[in-house]
Amino acid sequence: MSRVDHEPFIRLEGVKKVFNVAGKEFLAVQDVTFDVQEGELVSIVGPSGCGKSTILSILSELHPATAGTVQIGNEMSPFTPGKDVGMVFQKALLLKWRSILDNILLPAEILGLPLKESRERARDLLEMVGLGKFGDAFPQQLSGGMQQRASIARALVHDPRLILMDEPFGALDALTRERMNLELLRIWQESKKTILFVTHGIQEAVFLGSQVAVMSAGPARMAAHFDIELPEPRTLDVKTTEKFGEYTREIYHLLGMD
Repeated sequence: MSRVDHEPFIRLEGVKKVFNVAGKEFLAVQDVTFDVQEGELVSIVGPSGCGKSTILSILSELHPATAGTVQIGNEMSPFTPGKDVGMVFQKALLLKWRSILDNILLPAEILGLPLKESRERARDLLEMVGLGKFGDAFPQQLSGGMQQRASIARALVHDPRLILMDEPFGALDALTRERMNLELLRIWQESKKTILFVTHGIQEAVFLGSQVAVMSAGPARMAAHFDIELPEPRTLDVKTTEKFGEYTREIYHLLGMD
């Protein structure tokens, strides 16, 4: 996806977050600066404890930034976290006593959206994520990958502008993870949502992202961010190209792993 030169949907500039833990200050992130255009899929990659999830919590307004600028939307198109954010976590976190369809409907119920229209949208989303025949099934009847597809549909049901994904495929086996990467790209292209995707996987970050933000540890800071210019629509074959290798080697170098 090509970058568009206009006012960004998200702007982070010099963002810093300090937590107070048992009376002591803990620096979670610092120097986080990057823009996101509406409709982009941006990967945030780095080691454990480097503050990747903290960035998502700041964007969702779960935790305010200690310093710096966080801008989402604008006066002409205001942003409301309660209804404009969808979350996907490492675990699907589906309620085992609710059917898959009813799990997907949960955000719509919480927000008080019209039930008939929401149910129709939920069924359409089930088709989009490849679970059209499983609306009446229960979570324990689905594989891990299928459960994560359902959690993505749940994040989309209230039609948010921003999807935040925190290591959503980290618990899956390698082959299922590859399939889910392809599925996510397809869903992103169909839904046209803005997605921020947190991962420990360097290759995953490069494969998915229209741009990548690299976080380093000790102290937590943003090391770099850059556009990913690879052929689209992306297929697994792109991982064999020299350009893909250049991007992954650059991130390894930034993280001191070369």
